Amino acid sequence: MERRNVGILGATGMVGQRFIQLLHNHPWFNITWLAASDRSQGKTYGDACKWKLDTPLPKHIAEMIVQPNVPEGATGELPHIIFAALDSDIAKELEPKFAASGCAVISNSSAFRMAADVPLVVPEVNGDHLDMIEQQSWRKESGGYIVTNPNCSAIGLVLALKPLETKFGIESIFVSTMQAVSGAGYPGVPSLDILGNVIPFIKNEEEKLQEEVAKLLGTIRGGAFEMLDTKVSAHCNRVAVEDGHTECVSIKFKKKATREEILAAWAEFDPLHGQHLPTAPDNPVQFEDAPDRPQPRLDRMRGGGMAATVGRLRECPLLDWKFVVLSHNTIRGAAGAAVLNAEVLARLGKLKPVKPAVPVAVLV
Repeated sequence: MERRNVGILGATGMVGQRFIQLLHNHPWFNITWLAASDRSQGKTYGDACKWKLDTPLPKHIAEMIVQPNVPEGATGELPHIIFAALDSDIAKELEPKFAASGCAVISNSSAFRMAADVPLVVPEVNGDHLDMIEQQSWRKESGGYIVTNPNCSAIGLVLALKPLETKFGIESIFVSTMQAVSGAGYPGVPSLDILGNVIPFIKNEEEKLQEEVAKLLGTIRGGAFEMLDTKVSAHCNRVAVEDGHTECVSIKFKKKATREEILAAWAEFDPLHGQHLPTAPDNPVQFEDAPDRPQPRLDRMRGGGMAATVGRLRECPLLDWKFVVLSHNTIRGAAGAAVLNAEVLARLGKLKPVKPAVPVAVLV
């Protein structure tokens, strides 16, 4: 696979930083363009960004000039692939502009997740939904399109649910989340609000989780999304954990399932096997049998931060079964999810071909 040039919108934020961390030395993608808000434009990235990750900021990235966050403001050639890490209100305005300019916008924003022609994708769960980009007006007019990845809690949840829904059907889901502070960005939640505390409210989070699960586990019929017919009830809480969202899940199946059958469904779940995608984990759902696992500190980096860890599987006296699922919220739940979506689009041939190098004449 030839390397393609990519750009990052919202490059200075926490998800933007994760994009840089994951794309630095990526075998398929090469960062050539960074954009951010007005206060960062014209500065070097090193001056504009307060780097908060546990790996060094690459020197050549630090020296890049931050561009205006509009396609017509690009210095040099605008990359075809744009990874977007924008707040929803800003994304509603900017992402269509880049799609209309012919860009493949791989978005982490919630702005277009539930749009009728925009795929909301976790490749292991519903990669076939990517075909819906062909119905977007941008695709027909300029070749551009928008693809989104889900809410950070929805991703870990649907990874655990997909193999169970396929084998047994799911009638209802109850989920209570304990979400890390990094999910609120930087500077995020004030320390005096979160230390020694639990905040039982994250604006719009429960609504996103409930509706996105239905779209992710749904199907496409007659060129339209058909939501999964299941009831979802979510409680979302912010807790004093740096990275890693933990979710306590109870489910009611349409068909009876034994513990052994549930464990087998998770163990056998490997829908991307053989595609050799750089960011895809070998085992997207990993079961941990210890009675006190999964834990964010111990399990969030499984599969390079791209695997969901499940544990504490036991019978539920209210529904059928209950378990705990953990996933890394800024890797699998944000930047890593978008990078994996781009890798799948590359495999499917839905990214523009790499321009051939111009041959250099040699005088003899």
